[in-house]
Amino acid sequence: MVRNAAAAVALAVMAVSAIAAPEKYNIDPGHTYPSFEADHNGGMSLWRGKFNKTSGSIILDIAAKTGSVDVTIDMASIDFGHDRMNTHAMSADMFDVAKYPTATYKGTISKWNGDAPAEVDGQLTMHGVTRPVKLTLNSFLCKPNAMTRRMTCGADAVGTLNRDEFGVDYGKAMGIRMATKLLISIEAARAD
Repeated sequence: MVRNAAAAVALAVMAVSAIAAPEKYNIDPGHTYPSFEADHNGGMSLWRGKFNKTSGSIILDIAAKTGSVDVTIDMASIDFGHDRMNTHAMSADMFDVAKYPTATYKGTISKWNGDAPAEVDGQLTMHGVTRPVKLTLNSFLCKPNAMTRRMTCGADAVGTLNRDEFGVDYGKAMGIRMATKLLISIEAARAD
C-alpha cells in the first residue's frame, strides 16, 4: 500500500513538472487552416478562402502562463475553391506571391482563461508590411491525439485586419471593403 502511494506521488510530481516547463509544439500542417472572410463586389457577397500550407511552432508553459506562436503561411497555397480567383489573388494585383511568397505571424500569449490561452498579441508580416494583429481563442484543448497518441493542442482563433494596411488594396477604389475576418483552426503536436 505504501509503495503504491509512493508511486502515485512520484507520478503526480512527474506530471506537474512536465506541465511546469515550457514545451514546444510543432504545427500539424494537415490539421491547420488559416482561413478568412472578405467582401466581394462592395457588399454583394462574402468570399471565404483558406491557405493550405502552414508551418511553425508554439511554445507553452501552462504553469507560468506564458507562451509564444511562430507561424509561416505559404501564400501560393491560397484556395477560394475557385481557380480563377486563386490565380488573381496570387498575382501582383493582390498578394504578389512571386515577390512575397510567405506571410508570418509571431506573437505572445497575452491573456489566459485559467489554464487555457485566451488571446495572442502578435505581428503579422504580409506583402512586405508588418502590423499588429490580435487573435482571440474561442477554444483551446490539449490531450493525447487518438491516432498518434502524442500530446496535441488545438485551438480555434479569430481576428480582424484591414488588408489595405498591408498594401493589398485591390478593389478599394471600386467600393470593396478592406475589412477581413481571420478564422484559424490549428493543431500542434508536442515535439519529442
